[in-house]
Amino acid sequence: MSNVDEIKAAIESLPEPDFAQLRLWFSEKDWEKWDRQLEADSQAGRLDFLLQEAADEKATGKLKEL
Repeated sequence: MSNVDEIKAAIESLPEPDFAQLRLWFSEKDWEKWDRQLEADSQAGRLDFLLQEAADEKATGKLKEL
C-alpha cells in the first residue's frame, strides 16, 4: 500500500469486526498524539495563558466553583 487511496480502499473492504478494531486502534493513536502535543505545549509554556485567565477570574470573583 503506497498511497492514501489504496489504504482507503483496503479499509472499505474490511469486514465489520476488523473495521471496528481498526477504528479503535486509530482513535487510540489519535488520542496518544493529542496527549503528547498537549504535554509538549504545557512544558513549553504555551498554555500558561489559561492559568493566568483562571487566576484573573478568581481575583475578580468571577471564577465559578465546580
